[in-house]
Amino acid sequence: MAEASTYIFEFREVVEALIKKQGLHEGTWALYVEFALNAANAPAQPSGDVHPVAIVPVMKVGLQRVPAGAKMPGALDAAVVNPEKTS
Repeated sequence: MAEASTYIFEFREVVEALIKKQGLHEGTWALYVEFALNAANAPAQPSGDVHPVAIVPVMKVGLQRVPAGAKMPGALDAAVVNPEKTS
């Protein structure tokens, strides 16, 4: 079997993994993505003419708490995906 070179995750899977990584057990959380905006001149294909372009890099990824009761697609309840373990 070939070794995997790429793993792809849905946003909900990323949110769940980050909730668990942070040890969160309460609250509703959604994916937070911070972008930056840059500009440059770059050649267009196939003509090679230079045009202004926008470059939008992803700067940070994290979790953002969602107000209780808010309906936000992709938001997960930490109590459901990472329940506190009782001993």
